Amino acid sequence: MASVIKGGVAIAALGVIVAWVVTRPDPLPDDAFAGLTPDVAHGEQVFWAAGCASCHAAENAEGEAKLVLSGGMAFASPFGTFYAPNISSDPDHGIGSWSMQDLGNAMMRGVSPSGQHLYPAFPYVSYAKAETQDIADLYAFLQTVPADATPSRPHDMPFPFNIRRAMGGWKFLFFDTDWVLTGDLTPEETRGRYLVEALGHCGECHTPRNALGAMDRTRWLAGGPTPDGKGKFPNITPAALDWSKADIIEYLTSGFTPDYDSAGGHMALVVQNTAKLPETDRAAIVAYLKKVPPVE
Repeated sequence: MASVIKGGVAIAALGVIVAWVVTRPDPLPDDAFAGLTPDVAHGEQVFWAAGCASCHAAENAEGEAKLVLSGGMAFASPFGTFYAPNISSDPDHGIGSWSMQDLGNAMMRGVSPSGQHLYPAFPYVSYAKAETQDIADLYAFLQTVPADATPSRPHDMPFPFNIRRAMGGWKFLFFDTDWVLTGDLTPEETRGRYLVEALGHCGECHTPRNALGAMDRTRWLAGGPTPDGKGKFPNITPAALDWSKADIIEYLTSGFTPDYDSAGGHMALVVQNTAKLPETDRAAIVAYLKKVPPVE
């Protein structure tokens, strides 16, 4: 009997060790940004492509106020309510004291400067595909935005979702950084894939999720319920989005649909971002969307 008990304890201890290893944060290599020279002007383009202001600017902010990244926007979900943090250049309440490595770890690995897992409400599963040069450029631009001393609001997460270490297990199961659309792509389609799947993180809203909140990549961009359960994200695969290339470019520029309707809700904020991109980028997004397999 004693040997059985000892064996059980040993197995349990091994299980704890394996779980601890599997769930540990996995930051970028220390030399991930070695030799890169940041380009502030290009960093602004990355800022708009990545949609930073859409979540981190104050609600209803317009014009230059879109660059005051004080945070606070709420995102209700089945797991609790997330609040966008302050990512202004304030060193105490924003990210002004972060290093380039800190930003890279947050965006590409979902790891905070203190070494904690971040929740995937912050779309690092998509940003993980970004080029390190773009992250370096974005970092340089974020150093130029106004400082704001508004404290970040803590997330409202019930047990067990408030246990951040458990996010390591979620990442182990679902942190997939492979491209969804593969095969022979033109340079324009490849650029569109980068903008849609990585920086623009379109799949984070337009792809349905499983019971644990991970994107169902088998139904990529097929739409699904909003996290708060009060609405639905549309299917933007060719099975449902039959607009012409010119129509979609116009929508991403002005927000107007072919039926003379206009973008609303959070999509209106997305259009404010895409409108600031070069038209070649909007055309690349459309080329990608036309290439995506249709999902009914």
